[in-house]
Amino acid sequence: MTTLKSFDPVDGTLVWEGEVADSEVVSAALLRARKAFAHWGSFPVETRTKAAERYRSALEARKDALAETIARETGKPLWETRTEVASMIGKVGISIAAQAERAGEKRTDMPFGQAVLRHRPHGVMAVLGPFNFPGHLPNGHIVPALLAGNTVVFKPSEMTPATGALMAECWAEALADHPHVFQCIQGGRETGEVLVAGAIDGLLFTGSAGAGAHFRRVFADRPDVILALELGGNNPLVAWDGDVDEAASVVVQSAFITTGQRCSCARRLIVPDNEFGSALVEAVAALADRIVIGAWNETPEPWIGPLISDAAAAAAKARFDGLVTRGAKVIRPFNGVEGRSAAFVTPAMLDVTGVFVPDEEIFAPVLQVSRVPDFDAAMEAANNTRFGLSAGLISADDALWERFLAECRAGVVNRNRPTTGAAGSMPFGGLGESGNHRPSAYYAADYCAYPVASFEATDASGNAGALNGKLRP
Repeated sequence: MTTLKSFDPVDGTLVWEGEVADSEVVSAALLRARKAFAHWGSFPVETRTKAAERYRSALEARKDALAETIARETGKPLWETRTEVASMIGKVGISIAAQAERAGEKRTDMPFGQAVLRHRPHGVMAVLGPFNFPGHLPNGHIVPALLAGNTVVFKPSEMTPATGALMAECWAEALADHPHVFQCIQGGRETGEVLVAGAIDGLLFTGSAGAGAHFRRVFADRPDVILALELGGNNPLVAWDGDVDEAASVVVQSAFITTGQRCSCARRLIVPDNEFGSALVEAVAALADRIVIGAWNETPEPWIGPLISDAAAAAAKARFDGLVTRGAKVIRPFNGVEGRSAAFVTPAMLDVTGVFVPDEEIFAPVLQVSRVPDFDAAMEAANNTRFGLSAGLISADDALWERFLAECRAGVVNRNRPTTGAAGSMPFGGLGESGNHRPSAYYAADYCAYPVASFEATDASGNAGALNGKLRP
């Protein structure tokens, strides 16, 4: 038996351990899910809605334990993990509304009867969860999938198995009368590979662009499997004018929240090469120096915690050093935090103006600053990426906003607000290497069911008349 363990990145203490699902365990889970689908998919949506509402109640009852578990596994401060759990709870109501609006039944009267639109579940959905939002992000796939009538086999990130196990407890309570509709299996990459290679009808994935590209290749010859890929980004934030202090606050919240471990974090700050741009960069650096960094359970509560692991910090430091080697000028260094584990790092800033920089996502608090001569150059720089998840403009100029909105290639485009802001009642996702044009959040209902269009009449009368005069005697 192989054992999986997760550790608190703050101090390395053990959070969870359990058995890794091998190929036999995964295959058995998929077989059970297939058998359960035959019943679950045939129930009326009202039955599935009641189950989702029971799940919401189970989350409410465990919200404190779940917030602490997420904090212990990720290192995120409790204020943030409480927000994550609240989003999980809120997702149920949003998903119920989306199911009714986007995947419900519609009837239109026709001269012969009716045109009817219905939606049907795909079957068995595999859900692979990320570590940065181990509850909220897979939850955004799981709830819509189950509401639509699919069954789910969920593999949490190997970095956050305890969070997945707690979610499974909540679903077990909600689905007590419907065994195997939701199953949680634990493991790392090998477990995930077995799951993906199995008899599934859909893969719902949130993670890196590299993993997303791998899945595209894997499923190139399996068009029957629906893919919903919510991936990363090398997101631009153009800061052009306005109050320097307010703009700096937007930048800091865009670049450094969650220690830079959000797919929607701003990675590139584009500013005019003038007095405003220089003042803004200085203000952002000064704010970054004041950010409270600490453990999730400390008082006063920190704004950010560590990266997910010592290894993640080392990898990000290597990427930072690589940019310096290319000629980037250090505005704020990428350092560890004295007296803390190696997973703790300080927010870093680099001026990369005139430097060739690889179009890659650094999943850490590293902000690259580019100074440009005019707004044409700013737009060119913003769109100079193979990604397309989020983008932002800081400006009081309505005309610039209209242009930015029209020309920017991204799925989430914000004005005078952090790039990480997104409403659960709207779609979330990107294009290019940021996803496959199946945005999550409110539009998850779209990829969790397929449409069935029908012409219907109570009898066959009227069909013979269509052939009058068109047949030989």
